[in-house]
Amino acid sequence: MRSVGLVLLSAAILLPIASGQTTLDKTLEAQLKRVFPNATSFSAKQATPVPHYVAYTGNPGTQTVAGYVFWTTELEPLERGYDGPIKMLVGLDTSAHLTGVLVTEHHEPYGYFSVELPAFAQQFRGKDIRDPFKVGGDVAAVSRASISINSSSRAIRNGARRVARALLTPVGPAK
Repeated sequence: MRSVGLVLLSAAILLPIASGQTTLDKTLEAQLKRVFPNATSFSAKQATPVPHYVAYTGNPGTQTVAGYVFWTTELEPLERGYDGPIKMLVGLDTSAHLTGVLVTEHHEPYGYFSVELPAFAQQFRGKDIRDPFKVGGDVAAVSRASISINSSSRAIRNGARRVARALLTPVGPAK
């Protein structure tokens, strides 16, 4: 009887973790709110069709999907800065515009004047995913940090485009 209780307790703990349906911790919830400030709540992490969180607006019971939030390192794992991956959380609204970017982890030797600066992340707010994301064009270039800036911009652009292809309904011609 005791072992049956342990098995049931283990299943109750591990099943939500295995399915990706855990509740959000306070740190993650605050980070999600920073990249999607208009959202009133967020889903637990969804594993399919791509890893993401759903951002909602409205009150419980009358919520609508406002967009999605994703980790660049989960969608673009091979994209590397000068000294490894640059982990960023990115928000994308339902009209394919970025709502925010938050750099949460990097090992860049010059990150303190490139990807770490608030201005780096702020330049992406409101950006359409169909924009070119060209460093020196519509993305600010930083001398001595071109590898990091280029890689970060590609990770944001390519990740956002993958989320849009997987989760946003394309706008068709008016009927």
